[in-house]
Amino acid sequence: MTAKAPAATWWLSALVLALCVVMTALSRGSGETFSVFLLPLSGHFGWERASVASVYSVYMVSLGFGSLLAGLTFDRFGARFNYLAGTAVLAVAYLLAGRLQTLWQFSLMLGIGGGVGAAMIGLVPTQSLVARWYHKRLSTALSVGYASQGLGTLMLVPLVQIFIESSGWQNAYKYLGWGFAALFVLMLLLPWQTIEAGAVDNPRKTRDGKAVGGMSLKEAIRTRAFWGFFGIFSFTAIGIFGISLQSVAYLIARGYSELEAAFAFGMVGMLSFAGMAITGVAAEYWPRHLVASVSYSFSLAGMAALALLQWEISPILLIIYIVGLGLSSGARGPIITTLMAEYFSGKGQASIYGAANIGQGLGAALGAFTAGLLFDLTGGYNAGFGFCAAALLCGLTLFWLIPEIRHAALREKGA
Repeated sequence: MTAKAPAATWWLSALVLALCVVMTALSRGSGETFSVFLLPLSGHFGWERASVASVYSVYMVSLGFGSLLAGLTFDRFGARFNYLAGTAVLAVAYLLAGRLQTLWQFSLMLGIGGGVGAAMIGLVPTQSLVARWYHKRLSTALSVGYASQGLGTLMLVPLVQIFIESSGWQNAYKYLGWGFAALFVLMLLLPWQTIEAGAVDNPRKTRDGKAVGGMSLKEAIRTRAFWGFFGIFSFTAIGIFGISLQSVAYLIARGYSELEAAFAFGMVGMLSFAGMAITGVAAEYWPRHLVASVSYSFSLAGMAALALLQWEISPILLIIYIVGLGLSSGARGPIITTLMAEYFSGKGQASIYGAANIGQGLGAALGAFTAGLLFDLTGGYNAGFGFCAAALLCGLTLFWLIPEIRHAALREKGA
C-alpha cells in the first residue's frame, strides 16, 4: 500500500524544515559543548590536553560511522526510528556523564554514545527529509538545515559555559541529559506518517515512507564522485575541527576570560549559520567549485588571524577570526549535501550520505587529536595551525579535480 502524500503546501514543507533545523542544531551543538568542558575536565582529573581531546576524537569517529548507521536505519525504518533512538541515546549518555571517573568511561559515553546519538538526529535524516519536501530550491533549503549546526553551537556552547560556572561541569552534563529526555517524549507525539511521505509534487518518489529508485550504497561506492565527496569531507574536517576544539583554550591562553572565549566561539557558530545559508543560496546561481573556493579563502584568513593573536592582542584580528571562520565553518557542507542529494537520489540516498560522512568523522577525529598532540609536543599552536591549513588546501583542490563536482552546476544549466 502506498502512503498518501500530503498536499505540497508551503507550510507543511516549512514545518518539516523547522523540525530538521532544531534537531540538527541540537545534534551539532551538543557535541561542540565539549570545547568548554575541555579545561574543566583537564583540571579536575589532571589529564593532559591530548588525552582529553582523544574523547572528542572518539566522538567524531563515532559520529562518522554513526552517520552510516543513521543512513542504513533511515532507509530501512524511517525518520521516526532515527529520532527516537538518537534522543534516547543522548539522554542516557549525558545523564551519566557527570558521574564518570575514568578516560575510557568518557570515551564510551560521550565519545561513542554521544557520537552515535548525534548522528541519528543530525544531518543524515535532515538531508533525506528535506530532499523529499523540496525540489526547485533544494540547495537553499538544505543550506538552512545545514546552517542550523551553527545555531546549535551559538545557543548551547555559551549556555553550557554558564551552567559550568554556576553549577559545575557534572550538573551541566545532567541538564543536557534531561533536555534530551524531554525531547524523546516530544518525538513520540509527532505525525511521522505525514513527515516521511514528502511533497506530492516532488520527483523524488517515496513508497510507504521510503525512497525508491536510484543507486544503492554498494553501487555508489564504486563511483569516483562518492570518493571525491568522502575526501572533501575528510580534509575539510581535519582543518576545521583541528582548530575549533582548541579555540576556547587558545583564546583563554591569550588573556581572554572563559566567558569571553566561549562567547567568541559562539559568535563563530552564529555567523556559520549565516555563512552556510549564504553559501547554499550562492550555489543556486554560481558554479559550486567557485563558491567553495571563496569559502576556503575565508577559513584560511580566519585561521591566520587567530594565529597572529599570539603576537598582538588585537580586536581587529579577533573580528577577522570570528568573521572568517564563522562565515566558512561548515559552508562547504550545503554544497556537498545538495550535490549528493541530486547525484544519489533514491533508495540508497541516506545510506550513501551517511557513508560519505564517515570521512568527516575520521577527518575531525584526526584533526582534533593531532592538534592536541602537536600542542603537547611543541608547547604551542603553530604546528597545529600549519597542519590544519594544509588539510583545507587539500579539500579545496578536490573541488577542482573531481569532474562530477566541478562541472555539476554546468550540467544542470545545460539540462
